[in-house]
Amino acid sequence: ERVTTFTIYLPRVPKRPLEVSKSEGKGVVSKGKETVLLLEDSRAVRKLLRSFLEMQGYLILEASKPTAALKLARRRKSPIHLLVTDVVLPEMSGPQVAAQLAKVHPESKVVFISGYAGDAVRGKRLLSRRGAFLQKPFSMETLARTVREVLDS
Repeated sequence: ERVTTFTIYLPRVPKRPLEVSKSEGKGVVSKGKETVLLLEDSRAVRKLLRSFLEMQGYLILEASKPTAALKLARRRKSPIHLLVTDVVLPEMSGPQVAAQLAKVHPESKVVFISGYAGDAVRGKRLLSRRGAFLQKPFSMETLARTVREVLDS
């Protein structure tokens, strides 16, 4: 009879959502109330990001495909303050979606996310004065801080 033992290490999760003020350099990010359009084709990643951003106070509109995200955006009359989008998506790329969204919601800023190493280099070129790039994997603290910084810029 053989016995196999597995040890699983999980990261610690704060009991409360991160609350970060600008004066504190680390760990706490001020909450938001803005509308965020979340475009991510991975269901698990999308659910995680949505849940976390909602805990931070943001109103989340979500889509798994670019066409669905743009359809949602066209129907929405009130502002979409931020697009959080994967770079590599079916149908069209994240930057193409951002360009299309800007035509309908020029107020929208953008945070590009990607797990592809090649996108880290390209990420710098993706950015306009209205956005940021996060290389996956990233911490929820990094996401919270990046979202807040982009919205406040």
